[in-house]
Amino acid sequence: MAGRTVRNMRTPSRAVRAAAVAACATLALAACGSTKDDVASGGGGGDGTGKVGVILPLLTSPFWQSYNDYVPKMAKSEGVDALKTVNSNSDPSQQITDINNQLNQGVKGLVVAPLDSAAIAAGLDQAERKGVPVVAVDVAPEKGKVAMVVRANNVAYGEKACEYLGKQITSGKVVQIMGDLASVNGRDRSEAFRTCVKKKYPKLKVLEIPAKWESDTAASKLDTLLNANPDIKGIYMQAGGVYLAPTLQTLKSKGMLKTAGQKGHITIVSNDGIPQEFDAIRKGQIDATVSQPADAYAKYGMYYIKAAMQGKTFKPGPTDHDSEIVKLPSGILEDQLPAPLVTKDNVDDSKLWGNTVK
Repeated sequence: MAGRTVRNMRTPSRAVRAAAVAACATLALAACGSTKDDVASGGGGGDGTGKVGVILPLLTSPFWQSYNDYVPKMAKSEGVDALKTVNSNSDPSQQITDINNQLNQGVKGLVVAPLDSAAIAAGLDQAERKGVPVVAVDVAPEKGKVAMVVRANNVAYGEKACEYLGKQITSGKVVQIMGDLASVNGRDRSEAFRTCVKKKYPKLKVLEIPAKWESDTAASKLDTLLNANPDIKGIYMQAGGVYLAPTLQTLKSKGMLKTAGQKGHITIVSNDGIPQEFDAIRKGQIDATVSQPADAYAKYGMYYIKAAMQGKTFKPGPTDHDSEIVKLPSGILEDQLPAPLVTKDNVDDSKLWGNTVK
């Protein structure tokens, strides 16, 4: 997940998840596949026409705002008849309701960015019962059928952040501001960073802030942590869209925001690749970010839903767009799109989507 900023977003309780399942226990995905020429036809064998519903997790993050802007453009370029996007507003239960509403409107395909890796199963079951294929974007569901997951390798996010900080800092304390651990993205990034530091940079001590993709939670917990640990040397933010502003504001309020090259500079690595992060890199406020491809998420979300509606299937292996399709432990296929590390050396690269957003 690229991040969420609302105050009241919390990991859904078992009761909430159960209620969502009960409320929505009313539906078939079609296919899976590689974008090479060996794409096979199978499943429903439809013509790929019909309305497609697109469900967003939230619109309070610059990353998701950009993704939302890309959706109609990519739908047009891929020949997909996409309805106006629906915003679930950081509420997993609302997302299940949104899926149900779209299905009741007779959509022939769904592109969904899950808020909760487990709770989304209720919505996927509805779609399966109605024979409507689903493509998941950004977050892989723990169970349920999807034609494809369009996602970058989130383990690599944590590893790239670890490698960067480890090369810049020889020893001392580093903080990772984590996402929601109810999301596979939060879990992958957190565990990958933690494991990499332990294995490769044992002189670094990792302190952790569980922030659930919430900016206010990140700010308050970082403030408390810095009071007890004013000797922090590095920070890994798992979502720049929600953590960048509160982190910089908190550091500034404590007189700890030093630009790169200044004595006392805290090395900061982020995730997302939004324009605000690029500006912060140029100013020396942060040092690097991993560019999560908002444009490619929209493009290949549309590509795969059209293919699924046509009954096409895919298989693990390299694609024709510099990514690789892998089979997850759940059996679901995931197209792992490239997500480059951005530093002062390549921040002005015109190929980065964050430099194309006005």
